[in-house]
Amino acid sequence: MKALPADNPTKRFFPVYSLRRREAIAGYIFVAPGILGFLIWVFGPMVATLLLSFTDWPIIGQAKWVGLDNYVRLFTVDPFFYRSLRATAYFAFGSVFLRIVYTFLVAMLLNQEVHGKALFRTVYYLPSIVPVVASSMIWMWLYNPDFGLFNAMLKGMGLPPSRWIHGTQTVIPSIILMDLWAASSTILIFLAGLQGVPRQLLEAVEIDGGNWWNKLTAVTLPHMTPFIFFNMVLGFVSAFQIFTQSFIMTNGGPNNASLFFVLLIYREAFGNNRMGLACALAWILFLLIALVTFLVFKTSRSWVFYYGEEA
Repeated sequence: MKALPADNPTKRFFPVYSLRRREAIAGYIFVAPGILGFLIWVFGPMVATLLLSFTDWPIIGQAKWVGLDNYVRLFTVDPFFYRSLRATAYFAFGSVFLRIVYTFLVAMLLNQEVHGKALFRTVYYLPSIVPVVASSMIWMWLYNPDFGLFNAMLKGMGLPPSRWIHGTQTVIPSIILMDLWAASSTILIFLAGLQGVPRQLLEAVEIDGGNWWNKLTAVTLPHMTPFIFFNMVLGFVSAFQIFTQSFIMTNGGPNNASLFFVLLIYREAFGNNRMGLACALAWILFLLIALVTFLVFKTSRSWVFYYGEEA
C-alpha cells in the first residue's frame, strides 16, 4: 500500500494507528458490553441497595432516611434475624461438608473401570438438569408423613416414621438430604479432577507395597485439594443463598425452623413492604458470604496442594 505524503491533510482526520493501539481499541470495544452490563445490572443496583438500607421505604411512597436504624433493629429487636441466621448457617455448613464427602466418594466410584460406566455417570448427572421447583414438588411427596415413600420404606424396615420437613428438628436435615441428591455438578468436577491424578505416582505407591489407603492419602487427596477448595467456595456461596426449596416446600416452617436468610429478605421486601430493611439484610448476607469466603481462602494455604509447585 502506498504511504500517504507527509503533508497530506487527511492524516489530521484519519490518523494511522499502530497495530498495538488498534488491538487495544478493538479489545475495549469487545469488552464494553460486559463492563456496561456489570455497571448497570450489578454495581449500580448494589450501590442503590446500600443507600436504601439506610432508609425506610415502603416501596409505594417516598423513602425516608433513618440512618442506622434498620441495622440496629435487626441486631437488637428483630425476632427472626438470629433465627434465620442460625438456620442458614446450619444448612450451609452441614450441606457443604456433607456434599464434599458424598460427591467425592461417588466420583471415586464412577472413576472405576467397570461395565456400564457411562450409564452410571448419566444416572448420577440427571438430577442436575431437573428444575428446582419440579424437584421440590417431588420431594414434598417423598417427605409426606402419611403416604410418602420414605416413611413407607421406614415402616417396611420396622423403623418409626419421621416428620421430615414437617418437624422442627428434621426439616433442615431433610433439605440437606435433598441438596445432596442434586449435587451432580460437584460430582462431575471431582470426576474430572480424579482423571488428572498422575498414574505414575499411583503405580509408584503400588511398587513400594502400598495399598488403596496409601494411594488415597498420599497421592489422590493431595492432588484433589484444589478441586475440594473450588467446590467448597462455590458451595458456601450457593448454600447461604438457598431460597427456592424452603419457599416452596415449607415457606419457612414449621415454626420458622427453615426460615433461611434469603427467605427472610423476601418476606421483609414483598410481604411486609419494608424494602429498606430488606436491603440491610441483603448487605449483611453479602458481608457474611464475603467473610466465609475470605476465611476459606485464608486457610487454603495450609491444605491446598498444586501439582508441580515448589514446596
